[in-house]
Amino acid sequence: MSEQMRAEIRSKIPAENAANFRLLLVSGLSAAIGIGAGIIAFILYTLIGFVTNLAFFQRFAFSFASPRFSHLGPLIIIIPVIGGIIVGIMAKYGSPKIKGHGIPEAMEAVLVSRSRIEPKVAILKPLSAAIAIGTGGPFGAEGPIIQTGGAVGSIVGQVIQTTAAERKVLLACGAAAGMSATFSTPIAGVVLAIELLLFEFRARSFIPLVIASTLATSVHYELMGQGPMFGVGTVNFGMPQGLFFYIILGVICGIAAIIFTKALYWVEDQFDRLPVDQMWWPAIGALALGVIGFFVPRVLGVGYDTITDILTNRLSFDLLLLVMVFKALALVISLGSGTSGGLLAPMFMSSAAMGAVFATLMNGIVPGLHLDPAAFGLVAMGAVFGAASRAAFTFIIFAFEVTRDYNSVLPLMLVSVIADLIAIFVMRDSTIMTMKLVRRGLRVNQEYEVDVLQQVSVGDVMATDVVCVPADMQVSELADQIARNGKGEPFLWRYQAVPIVDQQGNLAGIITYKDVLNALQQQNTEEGHLTVLEAGSRAPIVAYPDESVYEATIRMLQNDVGRLPVVSRSNPKKVVGYLGRSGVMRARLRRLQEEQEVEPGWFARWSS
Repeated sequence: MSEQMRAEIRSKIPAENAANFRLLLVSGLSAAIGIGAGIIAFILYTLIGFVTNLAFFQRFAFSFASPRFSHLGPLIIIIPVIGGIIVGIMAKYGSPKIKGHGIPEAMEAVLVSRSRIEPKVAILKPLSAAIAIGTGGPFGAEGPIIQTGGAVGSIVGQVIQTTAAERKVLLACGAAAGMSATFSTPIAGVVLAIELLLFEFRARSFIPLVIASTLATSVHYELMGQGPMFGVGTVNFGMPQGLFFYIILGVICGIAAIIFTKALYWVEDQFDRLPVDQMWWPAIGALALGVIGFFVPRVLGVGYDTITDILTNRLSFDLLLLVMVFKALALVISLGSGTSGGLLAPMFMSSAAMGAVFATLMNGIVPGLHLDPAAFGLVAMGAVFGAASRAAFTFIIFAFEVTRDYNSVLPLMLVSVIADLIAIFVMRDSTIMTMKLVRRGLRVNQEYEVDVLQQVSVGDVMATDVVCVPADMQVSELADQIARNGKGEPFLWRYQAVPIVDQQGNLAGIITYKDVLNALQQQNTEEGHLTVLEAGSRAPIVAYPDESVYEATIRMLQNDVGRLPVVSRSNPKKVVGYLGRSGVMRARLRRLQEEQEVEPGWFARWSS
């Protein structure tokens, strides 16, 4: 690595004394992004209302309307097809990034493009979603808003000078603000960004996320009123009497999450086999949607009104069954065709109907049970999507924020983690959010933890049996000792570099194996008498025993070195150890041993 490249790396990494300023800058930008995302959410809902009114009711209005009240008869089959054609054209000639439900595309930007999203996505995504949903698409607006908010955050991070890590935070702020502005759930918005985009919990990301989500929710309150987009009645969660049935529901939700995920990508595979241009795929999927919608009109559109009906126990058992089956079927066919729309709301509707169906069946089987279908519907709504996306904590918080009822916490936690456990066993490396990326060869690790290098000090892993050489030693003499491989001499070369000390025993430099070879290969015979201090480095980069291995590793990377002499804080010239790559790996080995080595328990000790 050249000196110019090292200088470039150092220039891109903020100095420690500038970290607070950078946090203030990102926090200020996150405030603007949160307000912008809230306004974008309102604009998108207005557009969806306008397109829905125009397409299904032939009127100019911006209020939110449900297509199920349309009186078009068989013509209702054609409306989604028209929308599918328009979205297909936009995807082909505008940007293919508008296809899908939004969150995987935001994750891909973080993983592949250093959190850079094209500006046109911020325009085309909400526009295509408004057309797809407004013409009957069985989608939610939250996915497109999350992707659009993320695009706005990314654009801000590209306009302003930022690091890739700061741009990722700004993208996540936009996504969290989009979620918060959609459902009026600011805490769930923050946790969603952490679980699905950032995979870290640090002040540099948490503070901006909270600011963006809070302001986006405030904009939601001002423009769309308080509360989520769907209502929840008075719910009786029946704990602990219903504990056993919640356990069964958790198993069912886990299986449902697996079925949702497998079915969606199976449908995508079938569309890939079609001998027609991809531009026509959304129209083909919309045709199937139109047929389903003609017989079950409630599957058309976002369906927040239907979710409200489920969570307030207004639907009959037969209608619950129809919604459960055909909303899911319409979703996987439509979204699998490559159109634009969100995944959350339709999965919420179908899984809420499933939970209500389960409770109703159990009430019929067990007389006097009195399970509340709305309670089981709400719990299933959070558990299925949480398991499918491997973001169970987000949707535990989400469902709690929707109800604002502390009694919901126990069943939500229990059912969600049981469903998540089952999904992990079957789909360990992929989720409904990441399977598309995994198929493209991208590995998405959704588990995060504190870096072990930040928890282990240099003193814990450094080598202490370090042999130093005097500054006036000849390079040829050192080479002879290396060649003898320590026979009769201390083995100097076990660490790939040797600290150099002066007559007082103070650190004067360091010489590496490469330095020795370069000195020996000099053509000038006089240079063959170089001392180790002349051949090595007179300004060694050092580490300290009380600092973390992470800090020392950063210093290695910034200066393009592979080892550091360790010196005392009280006497910076006294060598007390040596940290090389093997020492860094020992820190990793410690964590691996903690995770994999099974220690004998008390019973094993007693038996022996």
